[in-house]
Amino acid sequence: MLEINKKTLFILQNEARKLNHQEVVEEDKRQKLPSNWEARKARLEWELKEEERKKECAANGVDYKRAKLLEISADEDYAAAQLRQYQRLTRQIKPDMEEYEKERDKQGEKFYPTSDTLYHGTHVPSTEGVDRMVTDLEKQIEKREKYSRRRAYNDDADIDYINERNAKFNKKAERFYGKYTAEIKQNLERGTAV
Repeated sequence: MLEINKKTLFILQNEARKLNHQEVVEEDKRQKLPSNWEARKARLEWELKEEERKKECAANGVDYKRAKLLEISADEDYAAAQLRQYQRLTRQIKPDMEEYEKERDKQGEKFYPTSDTLYHGTHVPSTEGVDRMVTDLEKQIEKREKYSRRRAYNDDADIDYINERNAKFNKKAERFYGKYTAEIKQNLERGTAV
């Protein structure tokens, strides 16, 4: 009976060695891969899915861009735009390592806060940092003004509204239904009934 247990034990030990060796080999393969391998792999898989989707849309005679936009909600689109702007703004920030080192040396252990540290309100930004932020905000405002320029007011245009909101509604209604109501408007202006 002891021999059977020894044989079983020997078989189990060999099996464990084989499995351990396989894991070591797999781990070695993973370590030899580039550090961004997972992201690259996910990107390639996404690109393959996009190509398949494009082929599928082409086979069905559907515009790919339109089909893709139908799947995106306004919330997702807005969130993606926010993320792009955040990434663009953070790429522009260049940390001042000398200032960082000075602050770290000055504060000592308080530089690394713990759960008991009260750090709120004790930081005073440098004048260069404030100036950098002000110029950045001014650039953002200037850029925003270029895209959201106000339309020039037309004095000769007919006033058919009671406030700004009503004016916007009327313009929108005119844009969609103007070609259908043009004859009715002309008749009303002339004073003839339809």
